[in-house]
Amino acid sequence: MTGIAASRMRGGPSPAALPHDTLTHVELTWVEKKIENWIRFGTHAHEQILDRRRRVLSFRPGAVFAFVRWASNDFGTIISRIDIVRAVSPGEAYQTLPFVRPGGDILLKIEGWSKVERVLQAIDVIERLGIDPEAVSTDHWRHVHNRLTAGHEPRGYTIERHQAWLKQRECDR
Repeated sequence: MTGIAASRMRGGPSPAALPHDTLTHVELTWVEKKIENWIRFGTHAHEQILDRRRRVLSFRPGAVFAFVRWASNDFGTIISRIDIVRAVSPGEAYQTLPFVRPGGDILLKIEGWSKVERVLQAIDVIERLGIDPEAVSTDHWRHVHNRLTAGHEPRGYTIERHQAWLKQRECDR
């Protein structure tokens, strides 16, 4: 594979954002049992279907979303990763991330299926509490990242912590 197709497989160029565009664009690819990129949670503002296997979801500044990437070859899984990202405003500092243009504030970055699975389970627990995962405290996602990276169990998110986070956000406005 050469040219544009090869660079896309390596996380290269995707549809470019216009200079006046304030959205964060995430290219999703789905090739059954080969490449499976999806959004676990997050509310997108726009969707563009590129072809049967690829689409681009766009998020407004401040939106929080979970981006899951999994890929395999003939010998097994080659990548299993989840990133929880906050879309940034124009001019705001950000980290780059494959398939995310221009990038975002990475709140959580976990690799390896066993750890990715633990993050997915933590998201499920939050949803069972009746809380939208994108409304969860950004510090909680950083906490989960730090604890799992260190090999420890993260604290669970509670309704009380969520209420405290909402009050803090209200006071910051």
